[in-house]
Amino acid sequence: MSSKKIGLAIIGTGMAAKPHALALNELKDDINVVGVFSRNKEKRENFSKNYNFNSFQDIDSIYDNPEVDMVDIITPPNQRLELVEQFSKHGKHILMEKPIERTLENAKSIVSICENNKVNLGIVFQHRFRKSSIKLKSLINENKFGQIFSAQINIPWWREQSYYDEPGRGTYKRDGGGVLISQAIHTLDLAISLLGDVKDVMVMAETTKFHKMESENFVTGGIKFKNSVIASLFASTSVFPGSSESIVLHCENATVKLEAGTLIINWRNGKKEEFGEESGTGGSADPMAFPFDWHKDLILNFAKSISTNEKFEITGKEALKVHYLIDAMIESSKKNKLITME
Repeated sequence: MSSKKIGLAIIGTGMAAKPHALALNELKDDINVVGVFSRNKEKRENFSKNYNFNSFQDIDSIYDNPEVDMVDIITPPNQRLELVEQFSKHGKHILMEKPIERTLENAKSIVSICENNKVNLGIVFQHRFRKSSIKLKSLINENKFGQIFSAQINIPWWREQSYYDEPGRGTYKRDGGGVLISQAIHTLDLAISLLGDVKDVMVMAETTKFHKMESENFVTGGIKFKNSVIASLFASTSVFPGSSESIVLHCENATVKLEAGTLIINWRNGKKEEFGEESGTGGSADPMAFPFDWHKDLILNFAKSISTNEKFEITGKEALKVHYLIDAMIESSKKNKLITME
């Protein structure tokens, strides 16, 4: 990276902020955390103390701060549109936790706002930065597996009722939905990055009796990609005790399984190869039980896109693809019919 460090402000200090903070404390040679802001003073002060960051007493002091080149927005989804409007207007580049926003329309608005204000927008889909995911994408691009015929996308996760008892969690007003937009979105985004754009979807989304919650905690169905790959989908937070998400590809030359951080290839000639490492994924009761290495690589990559004009892979426009998919899935479930993507 260039000799000048990128100045960053953290916005939000909730559960999802932990891996960001741990990653940033290992990126001090490249990124300077100018400060942290949360509307909750106690949380702001505790977070700043725990990770040895300065804090901002009010958000207005960030807008015109010349030391801040970018903001890392880690707030609940319902707070993001207003934040993006203000920060982008003041020329701050924006890295933001998934999802972009609660609804497809608001997500599209955020992307347009950043484009109009000529600031970079990146979305945190850290599963793309696993070494196993990068290896798999490279092998697909090199056509090592031959034609891909079908796929299985599985997210058999578990969340305790206490997770959904947190104010706003799993509601449409704060989160925009349930397992699709909050958990499965990571694996669905990764599937799109590996297999390309989606043509058709038909799914059933329900709320099982495991949880008392407003939105869905169980989704099953089928996806057809534009390259003719057909995929089954299972996504739930009601599968005790929870296990790693996976994408299985049934190909001309091999069967390939990407499970969390491990890539297993069973070649048709009998050879077996394994890449990556075992790691937590957040699939069990503890949603934060995963390493922060992927966040670290993603954040550094986004910072480089500011200082060197290198392209960041997961732009707002790229992240909209999974929002369109989730929107189509919900529509399919409500109408009980196949939905063709535009």
